[in-house]
Amino acid sequence: MSLLLVSDLHLDAARPATTRAFLDLLAGEARDCEGLYILGDLFEAWVGDDDPGEPGAGVCAALKALSGGGVPVFLMRGNRDFLYGPRMAERCCATLLPDPCVLELQGVPTLLMHGDLLCTDDAAYQAFRRQVRSPEWQAGFLAQPLAARQAFAAQARAASREHQQGLSETITDVNPAAVAATMSLHGVTRLIHGHTHRPAIHALEVAGRPAQRIVLGDWYDQGSVLRIDADGLSLQAIPVGEPRHDAG
Repeated sequence: MSLLLVSDLHLDAARPATTRAFLDLLAGEARDCEGLYILGDLFEAWVGDDDPGEPGAGVCAALKALSGGGVPVFLMRGNRDFLYGPRMAERCCATLLPDPCVLELQGVPTLLMHGDLLCTDDAAYQAFRRQVRSPEWQAGFLAQPLAARQAFAAQARAASREHQQGLSETITDVNPAAVAATMSLHGVTRLIHGHTHRPAIHALEVAGRPAQRIVLGDWYDQGSVLRIDADGLSLQAIPVGEPRHDAG
């Protein structure tokens, strides 16, 4: 049996094929795994746990069914769904993970992150992240009517696309020094994250020791699933067939 890790699905009513691909995974391979880890940006936007719309309702029901079948489900907040609250976890019967966190996966201490904290060269994004993660900002935002929050999310997505188009790939990727410092701080030699939409397994050195950084891919052109079992790990693509978007 294996652990499954995914990130950056960006599920949205406008891209039903991606939602179908994820639901197929939940109804198929995931039912026989030891645990499912979703490292942020499950949805294109999450404006509060009181939003009853799709695909959120259907996906939450499918995750709850998976958990009810004995497969633990773990959720991490991303830069698109950072407003997950306790009701979201309850709807999915899932455990909310802090970002970052260290868990032992198949015997190896592993640092799990969404990944945006490592993109330190994008100063404008990091300033925005600090603003919207503050309890005061979130309390004020969640006090607004649902329609107003949805409109804000749509505007924020458009602004994010425009911001990304004006930046080089280096700025939107992780900073190597930030990666090394974060892994050293947590005392690990394996890091798994998403966010950058650049799936790969990188070999590096941290504090004089061989290390790995595994980047989960997005679910635009194709799905991206990391499988970890007693024999090691594999990062594989699954068909989705939707147009690709920029990172973020």
